[in-house]
Amino acid sequence: MKHSAKAAARRAREHSRLAQLPYVLVLAGTALGLGLTRAGGQAIRGGTLVIAGALLAGSLTRLVLPDGRVGLLGSRRRLADVAALTALGVGLLIAGLIVPN
Repeated sequence: MKHSAKAAARRAREHSRLAQLPYVLVLAGTALGLGLTRAGGQAIRGGTLVIAGALLAGSLTRLVLPDGRVGLLGSRRRLADVAALTALGVGLLIAGLIVPN
């Protein structure tokens, strides 16, 4: 394999890893929120709000980034992905703010 072909293959791998970054950040935010809710008490509200924030951030990311750079966040058409993430994020935001402990 030529040197330039190796470099191109390396760049393609790095690009695919970077494309997964938005998905990994949303997944990490959701995992953090689930960890907070597991602590119980007042942390349930905080965990719910963290998950809502992660989903809303994922929705905004899916809306702004082009299809080639969203990784696994882009599983359907852009409008369907944004609508689903926004609906889940807003639902959890309302639940976290309204429902008493």
